[in-house]
Amino acid sequence: MAGLDRTLRLGVAGLGRAFTLMLPTFLGDARVHLAGACDPREAARAQFARDFDAPVFADLEALASLDSIDAIYIASPHQLHAEHTRIAAAHGKHVLVEKPMALSLEECDAMVRCCEQAGVHLIVGHCHSFDQPYLSARELLQSGALGRVRMVHALNYTDFLYRPRRPEELQTEAGGGVVFSQAAHQIDVVRLLAGGHVNRVHAVTGNWDPQRDTEGAYSALLWFDNGAFASVTYSGYGHFDSDEWCGWRGELGAAKDPQVYGVARRRLAAVQSSEEEARLKAASTYGGPEYRPAGAAAGLSHQHFGPVLVSCEKGDLRPMPDGVWVYGDAERQHHALPAPSVPRVEVIDELLEAVAGGRAPLHDGRWARSTLEVCLALLQSAQQGEAVSLGVSGQL
Repeated sequence: MAGLDRTLRLGVAGLGRAFTLMLPTFLGDARVHLAGACDPREAARAQFARDFDAPVFADLEALASLDSIDAIYIASPHQLHAEHTRIAAAHGKHVLVEKPMALSLEECDAMVRCCEQAGVHLIVGHCHSFDQPYLSARELLQSGALGRVRMVHALNYTDFLYRPRRPEELQTEAGGGVVFSQAAHQIDVVRLLAGGHVNRVHAVTGNWDPQRDTEGAYSALLWFDNGAFASVTYSGYGHFDSDEWCGWRGELGAAKDPQVYGVARRRLAAVQSSEEEARLKAASTYGGPEYRPAGAAAGLSHQHFGPVLVSCEKGDLRPMPDGVWVYGDAERQHHALPAPSVPRVEVIDELLEAVAGGRAPLHDGRWARSTLEVCLALLQSAQQGEAVSLGVSGQL
């Protein structure tokens, strides 16, 4: 498909949590038409068929075979991303796949190759490096007004580990834990802002709850080819909430009540088994009995992934949910951003610029492979207790 002169007809592979979070974007952007879906859950398929009057299937092969689909959004579990990308590309469909791109570099390489051979675009997202505050910060950095980036600090404290999980989401080898699910966001943001290629990683991880036996925290130093370095820290253990330092705006842009504390832990304390926990998660996702559609975008700020501070030769820069703060030698300035009318619209912008405009996407397979390489190095460094050197930028 050389171009697109109409609405993008999008198929969805996986109607779980990721789709639930992207659905307000698809509904709010007139450039997207949801044209079909597949999911193993009958209830989710039935709701999609009712909501969108579109065909539904239990497997991706049948969905990808439809001539009425231009691209497929792959929102299936992490371990299925590589195979689902292969199927979509084999049927000539462009691919928008959720992070992490895959669980190994070999899978990433296979995904890139099959899409290139099929002549289709591969875009990986949503990662928070799509968020407008980070994209705007990148533009300011690329202008050269602040000189070269020297250092980036990024941290995030959440209750991630105590939200309802399927068993594999608490198994590192299956793509569970905070490194695969959350470092993929944070490292993407830091790479976007620091620029260049990460060549060395030195990290530690925390696994502090025997009932949630996976990495719940990490801290790492990253070194870049261009001389910059970055520190990234994440805790999903649900005590301090770093949204306090982002104007009490949550990750998805909504206002938060600081008086509401410990909800995730209290809810989880009533769960008696892993099977019950998995059912609890499924109940609140699309098609589940407790699923509630997201509200209107009115009142939302831009999405974010915790406090980030960029230090340059001539000043510092701080992306925030409502804009970007720039701290110079003599004054500080706030570069305000208008509130989003559609959340995560930047993902659709990049997808359509690639499919319809032929513009090479920023968040392509090679970009996402490099982010996964850093995530894997983070785990390896923590296990070995020493720094890990990375390969050549963009290597396949």
